Amino acid sequence: MSSSILILGACGQIGTELTFALRKLHGNESVVASDIREGGEQLMKTGPFELLDATDYTALEDVVMHYEIQEIYLMAAMLSAASEKFPERAWNLNMNSLFNVLNLAKEHKIEKVFWPSSIAVFGKHTPKEKTPQRSIMDPSTVYGISKQAGERWCNYYHHKFGVDVRSVRYPGLISWQTLPGGGTTDYAVEIFHEALSQNSYSCFLKEDAKLPMMFMEDAIKATIRIMTAASASISVRSSYNLSAMSFSPAELAKSIQNHLPDFKISYDPDFRQEIAATWPSSIDDREARKDWGWLPEFDLEQTTTIMLQKLKENL
Repeated sequence: MSSSILILGACGQIGTELTFALRKLHGNESVVASDIREGGEQLMKTGPFELLDATDYTALEDVVMHYEIQEIYLMAAMLSAASEKFPERAWNLNMNSLFNVLNLAKEHKIEKVFWPSSIAVFGKHTPKEKTPQRSIMDPSTVYGISKQAGERWCNYYHHKFGVDVRSVRYPGLISWQTLPGGGTTDYAVEIFHEALSQNSYSCFLKEDAKLPMMFMEDAIKATIRIMTAASASISVRSSYNLSAMSFSPAELAKSIQNHLPDFKISYDPDFRQEIAATWPSSIDDREARKDWGWLPEFDLEQTTTIMLQKLKENL
């Protein structure tokens, strides 16, 4: 049985849409989805699926050998807000899964690895505006610490063992197809669901908490683009800054009110506001644009229009 791509964490927010995109690109049978739980009906019926714990090296190696996997997309992770509740569990999942994949690549059992980092690697001493590719990184969350450590390990495995590992620092992601999975930017998806069902939303961040964000379609496009780029063009082997738009909850609410004039928003900041306060408000991603031609397509207005339209259709 011959396949070429394995997605770990295929049932998550990014993994689900990435699976569909890669199956469309490479053919259904060439992309093996996997997770510790089964996914939605469409994901399960469009191609091969394996129940798999990414922290179990032997089980992972068995799947890689069985399907003759050449590329792994490691999307399994515990996100920022959830990680604060279960610090050790988050560290073990986020780090051990990465070591398993890097070691498989080191042993020449796979050719190429994608591992996502995050704007959570930055901290309160990082320049908040136009955060540069190389800057102070002093994360204050378990998730951010694991991503910062992961970046260093990716860089190390590339330079020490020649592992072809590629990475981007995702901003907050907005999708109509999948629900968010416990991150600090989840409000930017929840708000659309609540706007349509309740015509109001209580936000867990402050109204002026401006953060880098991205429509999911752009995130998937960036992921595929960096993985199809020539190896020689990848100059950053830790993780690339990635940017599309930045906005605050108040700015997002105003964008929604252009479509739903009676929509109301209130603010009740919780522990996630403390996390958001340490993150950048905008990102400088010139290196990704220069090295592998990254260019975002969706801005706030386009994102709002598509989110409301697609969620209405689904309702």
